Amino acid sequence: MPTITAGDLDFACSLLGPDDGAPVLLLHGWPDDASTWDAVAPVIAATGRRVIVPTLRGFGDTRFREAEVPRTGNSAIHATDMIALLDALGVERLAVIGHDWGSNIAEALAVGWLERVERIAMLATPPRIGGMPTPAFHQAQLYWYHWFMATERGAQAVRADPHGFAHIHWQNWAPPGWFDETTFRKVARSFNNPDWVDVTLHSYRSRWENAAPDPRSEWLETKIKAMTKLSLPTLFIKGHVDGVTAQDSFAKVPAKFDGPFEMVGLPSVGHFPQREAPAEVADLLVAFLDGTRP
Repeated sequence: MPTITAGDLDFACSLLGPDDGAPVLLLHGWPDDASTWDAVAPVIAATGRRVIVPTLRGFGDTRFREAEVPRTGNSAIHATDMIALLDALGVERLAVIGHDWGSNIAEALAVGWLERVERIAMLATPPRIGGMPTPAFHQAQLYWYHWFMATERGAQAVRADPHGFAHIHWQNWAPPGWFDETTFRKVARSFNNPDWVDVTLHSYRSRWENAAPDPRSEWLETKIKAMTKLSLPTLFIKGHVDGVTAQDSFAKVPAKFDGPFEMVGLPSVGHFPQREAPAEVADLLVAFLDGTRP
């Protein structure tokens, strides 16, 4: 991947398609990396769009430029990273597609910079606008790793074995046999980034107010909590057998949108639709970008 210097970071970032194509930003999630889009990004680029696939702070070959910058990971600070990257690339207006963490970063971009975001597609992870109430017990059980990381012993365990911690989520979040170990090991190299654990811990601790958000992004976190609906065109893609988000949690998603909106559920698919069903996801996204859905 080429390196692009923007804001606090030297970004590892792939660029596909023509430079003058309509820009599309693809954002990966956790525990994953930018290769999650390998089967999807070329399909989108083949339609004549300029596809931008960055590696998030704390992952892979993306690096902080200064030791003094806090290794934070709340969604709003990731969104400000993306604005810096887009400014460096000269991208003014675009579509944003995100999975997992990337889903909430896409949402944060729409909240903070609506004039720049034409439409968003969110995969697997529900929006956070309106704030995050304490989940019901059955959903809290699926979020065990959030609570685990909120403790010092949990943090120590993640530091001791980051690959093992990531691996159990790949096992739990989608149907058995959905991935091969060779693929996981390739992706897990991204977790060797020296800041992966710190960014990960802060991401999950800050969402439940066990840590403060990055001060530079507090204005956006406040705005996300205060906003109750988004009005831009939105596609939400979920798996029917997602192992981390209960189906009744997905049922609350449509009420967060009052513009053109569609939710698509994929049978036999778990938390990683773009990896588990890449052809179907690519077709859905191309149609969404074309404006034929929703």
